Amino acid sequence: MAEPSWLTTPEGRRLGYYKVEGAGPAVVFLGGFRSDMEGTKALFLEDWARARGRAFLRFDYSGHGQSSGDFLDGAIGDWFEDACAALSLVDGRAVLVGSSMGGWISLLLACEVPERVAGLVTIAAAPDFTEDSMWAGFDDAQKRMLTDAGRLELPSDYSDEPYVITRRLIEEGRGRLVLRDPLPLPFPVRSLQGTADADVDMSVALRLLDHAEGGDMRLTLVKGADHRFSSPDCLELIAASVDEVLAAVG
Repeated sequence: MAEPSWLTTPEGRRLGYYKVEGAGPAVVFLGGFRSDMEGTKALFLEDWARARGRAFLRFDYSGHGQSSGDFLDGAIGDWFEDACAALSLVDGRAVLVGSSMGGWISLLLACEVPERVAGLVTIAAAPDFTEDSMWAGFDDAQKRMLTDAGRLELPSDYSDEPYVITRRLIEEGRGRLVLRDPLPLPFPVRSLQGTADADVDMSVALRLLDHAEGGDMRLTLVKGADHRFSSPDCLELIAASVDEVLAAVG
């Protein structure tokens, strides 16, 4: 495998990335919490882009994958800043494909740099999850542990290593919430959600659809699909959704 290219962000973080040259608007993949750019969906979309001569970018947030930094030092705002820096690698407006936490970050980009966003595809989007899923789901003892010790360990369904949640992740995330204030999405949006997703409930996708403001928004529910959303059928649905957004933006 070829070595990644490297980008140093304005904050001094070193991000690894892979970029495919091609026609615009570029498709930019935004991965999930503790995920990386070597995941099934990112690699599938890169192959899809190469086959179509489409510009494409995948990258690792700081503390993820091959990029610099310790994951436990990061928070939503840091990874949003990383995504802003990564957008500088592509020309013009981009179609963002945000998976899980990447869906939240793509919504932050839509709010903060709307001039760079041509369209959006979300996959099991998890906006505001640090507050509405993590913090709201902790019992009183867990909240005290997080507040007093600054960290909380939770079991993971995807790794033998526990999820470690830091107090900074929760507190910093409160300044990045997108479902409390108006959320204009004035471009094509296609949201994909599995009904068997154990990490992001279907209600989150419905809440996002109801809350956001836009004239071209569609939600597709896939019966039996889990949070990975990486079966062959799900991957083809992702590609079809990106194609649909690209066709709409011209």
